[in-house]
Amino acid sequence: MGNVFASSVAPPPITGPVPSPSLSDQAGVSTNTTKTVSDNNPGTVEDIHKKCKDVFPSLFEGSKIMVNKALSNHFQISHTLNMTNSTPAGYRFGATYVGTNQIGPMEAYPILLGDVDPSGNMNANIFHQYKNIRGKFAAQVQDSKFVATQVSADYKGSDFTASLTLGNTDVLNGSGVTVMHYLQNVMPSLALGAEMAYQYGPQVPGGEIAVMSLVGRYTGTNYMVSGTLGSAAVHACYYRKENENIQVGVEVETNLRLGESSCTFGYQVDLPKANMTFRGMVDTNWTVGAVLEKKLHPLPFTLGLSGMINHTKNQSRFGISLIIG
Repeated sequence: MGNVFASSVAPPPITGPVPSPSLSDQAGVSTNTTKTVSDNNPGTVEDIHKKCKDVFPSLFEGSKIMVNKALSNHFQISHTLNMTNSTPAGYRFGATYVGTNQIGPMEAYPILLGDVDPSGNMNANIFHQYKNIRGKFAAQVQDSKFVATQVSADYKGSDFTASLTLGNTDVLNGSGVTVMHYLQNVMPSLALGAEMAYQYGPQVPGGEIAVMSLVGRYTGTNYMVSGTLGSAAVHACYYRKENENIQVGVEVETNLRLGESSCTFGYQVDLPKANMTFRGMVDTNWTVGAVLEKKLHPLPFTLGLSGMINHTKNQSRFGISLIIG
């Protein structure tokens, strides 16, 4: 619940001496035995399941063409054309700026990124870090109105992370969402924490509601187990890196109030010699999906193929994408 809304903008890579920005410091499975101060930080609660979720394919429908153009070592623009029925179709212009404040080997701040369509609908994100504090501002504008806003701040200690998120805060109507996170490394391989979500406003029954959840993550040599336990739901993930080319993940979500549960199995296969990555998934709702990404060297093209089929609902979706640059 750390994300009040999910932005559709993903930061494209920046070419040149400044490396691509890393927007997440999730502690993952690593074989590097050299530990640094940042290695002891457990990351954020928002990213506690990220390692497992990254294995699952990002399914899409229809066709998409994206052209990325680096104007300098710090500034890049993109042109995207979507032709689909499931999401708003049309043209979008995107831009990304990465600053010169080098925090780590793969991080530089500030980061400004966003996109806009011909109607003026816009997604915007700003990331910045000062010492141990990292801030984020995100906004969505539709029909000349702010439909969603989010302000987040993460404080990273030597072995803990404390986060505060304010979403859709409306002072005049007295409504909004406040989310507090805390994650602590109690052992080198075990991190425990909690999440408190508070929503208030006239549209909420009783005027306000608060939900608390406990979170945890255990990291082994080549696997990771993470879980979230709340009063109404249980969310558990298992991630394993079998070797350099194969990764698998299992996600289980249970709604205690409705008595419903679903399980998803996903895998990722990397074929470096073929410049190809294949991600697949299958869940207990009889949905099977996969995404294939192929880099067409020596051309700066990346071809993507997506397919999904649900056997019980007799539904299917297929997509093709081409990224240039």
